[in-house]
Amino acid sequence: MDHVDHILVVDDDHDIREMVADYLRKNGFRTSLAADGREMRAILDTNAVDLIVLDLMMPGDDGLVLSRNLRASKHKAIPVIMLTARDDATDRIIGLEMGADDYITKPFSPRELLARINAVIRRTRMLPPNLQVTEASRLLEFGQWRLDTTARHLLDQQGTAVALSGAEFRLLRVFLDHPQRVLSRDQLLSLTQGREAELFDRSIDLLVSRLRQRLKDDPREPSYIKTVRSEGYVFSLPVTLLDEGA
Repeated sequence: MDHVDHILVVDDDHDIREMVADYLRKNGFRTSLAADGREMRAILDTNAVDLIVLDLMMPGDDGLVLSRNLRASKHKAIPVIMLTARDDATDRIIGLEMGADDYITKPFSPRELLARINAVIRRTRMLPPNLQVTEASRLLEFGQWRLDTTARHLLDQQGTAVALSGAEFRLLRVFLDHPQRVLSRDQLLSLTQGREAELFDRSIDLLVSRLRQRLKDDPREPSYIKTVRSEGYVFSLPVTLLDEGA
């Protein structure tokens, strides 16, 4: 039986929840609805979810808190589209920093939301072009770090895991698949987000900053991700594909 993508819509507005769910069902998705964080967690504990549409402004734990908690939980790999009435660049930046994969403002058309959902799911499942990772070879080693491409987190020299958001993981995979090659912001946007997401170049700068923090890379004299003035970024170290037991 073919897999039917399961979308969890979390919004305290009943009418919006029902409108989104109805449109998604008509377009072949399975949907679940939650009015707050408690209901969201209950659904996640009992269902496999492919993507979460998460409202920013809700009573109790808001979307930023819930997104941050998701990224620190066993559900960290589930992509999130942030939904909000605010159309402010600062809010978009904060949403991305909290781990959101995309951002859409109210009022919105269901068709636009559908396009963004399809784009995020497609990006999440897309294997990078240069490496075919198998269960026997899922560790990428660079410098003092390894990336576990199955668990989607970093491992330091002691084997301690560092969790990554979906956006952080995709950007790091792009860098590791194109080491020692200058990539422009446009290229990074296309490879990680897709232009259909209509995100802004500053989101790449924010993600690079977050990755440098994860890698403990000094932004003033970075060893891993270097800025190439007027061109973009380059991952400066070689990358090795390891067997799982290495």
